[in-house]
Amino acid sequence: MISISGSVVLFLSSALLQQGQALSVDGPSILSRRAAVSALSTAAICSSTALAPAAANAATEDKPKRSFRRYPSIRFIAALGDPNSSSGSGVETWGLWRDDPGPRGVYLKDYDRRLKSNNNVAPAGWTFDPSDWWVEEHGLIMSTPEPLPRKSVNKETKEIIPEKQYVVTGDRDITTVLTVRDDGTWELEKGTLYDVTHLPCRSAAYRGDGCAPMNANLKDFPVKPGAEMPVINGCLKQDYAVLFVLGEAV
Repeated sequence: MISISGSVVLFLSSALLQQGQALSVDGPSILSRRAAVSALSTAAICSSTALAPAAANAATEDKPKRSFRRYPSIRFIAALGDPNSSSGSGVETWGLWRDDPGPRGVYLKDYDRRLKSNNNVAPAGWTFDPSDWWVEEHGLIMSTPEPLPRKSVNKETKEIIPEKQYVVTGDRDITTVLTVRDDGTWELEKGTLYDVTHLPCRSAAYRGDGCAPMNANLKDFPVKPGAEMPVINGCLKQDYAVLFVLGEAV
């Protein structure tokens, strides 16, 4: 169980409950992205019921009733902001991967053979953008994330709401609700941006007219957890924090 703003959110599948096993995000261990995603996917996301079905609907003194829908698999937010802050602006620069972009990526060393020679289309089907390309900690070129959705729809009135809420975690101590708004502001109900960043996941966008994957020094990879992504000659680099997204408010 994971507590979010006074409401207990249950992420365990019935199979795990029958086996007496529980998912805990209270431990200090740091997993690789693939190991963490696998652990969260099997223990935290495999429930056939909605995310936080009853507990999130429980009214508190200062919070309205809410319900959350779990995702079939973990999604990933690329975030920019002060790691020590619980709120800020600039969400219009954030991105979202609906699938783990690592396994669908192409190693920098294979750029010519697997991307350039195929009209910049990766084997997984995504298109490489020479003006805005992304690399993760192992030296894999990833698909460019889509803009993070910042609006939601009232399921009863169909009214467009100028904000959206996500359940996010860094797979460490804190799982909480992230609110992003159409005006570009964001806010965490608990903890800081650092607290919900998955430290082993490193991500950066590389941009510029003379920026190309063949300029990368392959010896700079893999990148240590929490370290900045390498500089690549001819590129403007922007590091992003990576947040695991378990579900959204409905």
